[in-house]
Amino acid sequence: MNSFIKNILKKIIITTKIYIRFILNFMRWAYNLIFLIPFIAKPLPKIPFTKKPFASKATYLELHKKTIQEECNGISEIERNLGFSIDIDWFSELSLFTQTCIKESKLNFNHGRLLYAVLSDYLTKNKKIENKPVFILETGTARGFSAICMSKALNSQNVKGIITTIDCIPHNTKIYWNSINDFEGKITREKLLHKWRNETRNIFFIQGWSNEVLKRLHFQRINFAFLDAQHTKKAVLEEFEFVSSRQIKGDIIVFDDVTPGLFDGVCEAVKEIKRNNNYSVRYLNFNNSRGYAIATRN
Repeated sequence: MNSFIKNILKKIIITTKIYIRFILNFMRWAYNLIFLIPFIAKPLPKIPFTKKPFASKATYLELHKKTIQEECNGISEIERNLGFSIDIDWFSELSLFTQTCIKESKLNFNHGRLLYAVLSDYLTKNKKIENKPVFILETGTARGFSAICMSKALNSQNVKGIITTIDCIPHNTKIYWNSINDFEGKITREKLLHKWRNETRNIFFIQGWSNEVLKRLHFQRINFAFLDAQHTKKAVLEEFEFVSSRQIKGDIIVFDDVTPGLFDGVCEAVKEIKRNNNYSVRYLNFNNSRGYAIATRN
């Protein structure tokens, strides 16, 4: 091959690399524009939790100690039947920083254990069938507790997966979180979750209202979903329609707060889903203040 042809090929390779780099940079820019900058259909909350720390560190520690020690026989039974239970020390630390808060209703960490066990069971049954990444959708990120628990399941079962979680609360804005961390001053959710970097590597955090963000997401498949955003019948059904159209037999949707008298909109939506769709629905009512439903695609 003479030097002229070599020079031509070299220029082609250099030009191709430049175009590829341009395309990749454009794609990153487009992603940030479309997904990371909130689409404002209505104003997003500037102060979602509190303007200042709520209580003393001792109060948060006492609330956490009381809640983590409460045994839930229903959750323990599910863990035994499925053969998966989350590491209690790991779970205790996570729940202290992301789930222990000051509120009127009783604190409850059960959904973290439930999600870990149910998702671990799903991953174990399916990872030998499909050598593909698992796609998980969550609506209602809050402080990130449930997303981290699901990511822990991915890591524990050594399965590649991506969790996309949506919330009106920003991920990289410094705010007070009604958390024991508040005494260090305002921090971002990214900072709040810095101890769980092994888990956050699997998670995309998107700010926005779920009904608007979902219109801009283009998933071909959603293996597993946890729906815990706006608790109206209309919102739950809209989220369900988005997920169910991207699921196949065996895929799962977990609904939070299926609690009569407290979240009747969620309850009505799940009843309608069970009645009119090709899903088997299992209700889990461990107590009067917090219920769940697991819908499995038939």
